[in-house]
Amino acid sequence: MLANPPDFFETVVLDVLLAMGYGGSREDAAQRLGRTGDEGLDGEIHEDRLGLDRIYVQAKRWKPDRPVRRPDVQAFVGALQGAQASKGVFITTSRFTDEARDYVVRVQPRVVPVDGRRLADLMIEYGVGVSQFKSYELKRVDEDYFVNDEGPEPLATHDAAGMRRHE
Repeated sequence: MLANPPDFFETVVLDVLLAMGYGGSREDAAQRLGRTGDEGLDGEIHEDRLGLDRIYVQAKRWKPDRPVRRPDVQAFVGALQGAQASKGVFITTSRFTDEARDYVVRVQPRVVPVDGRRLADLMIEYGVGVSQFKSYELKRVDEDYFVNDEGPEPLATHDAAGMRRHE
């Protein structure tokens, strides 16, 4: 992801959010904002198919040794307030410092931090940037299938003459 340009990462982030069910279709729901003068908002997406509310996105394609710090999150919160937004998602390829994580739980508008590990998990879970290579079907015994409503069948035994009898 780091080898691609920043606008590619912003598109990936919006694709993940769309795959998670936000907005509906790409044409109707999401637009990339990350251009010069974007005022700190890299994207926006409808929270639902009707577009009743918008979620604003900050996408930072940073190396693992460059964590997102509290001032970075504060700048995003300021951009959200300037847009009169109530919700935002801050997604990075890196990680968040403890101070940044502590800050987002206490601030309005609400901000959800998504670090690189969580982003990778979401991409896999929602099929963004991955394809299925092999699939295995595992079977297990359905215990309920073997229980009848009248209780278990009596055990069958054999008498001395080899005749089957039930106990």
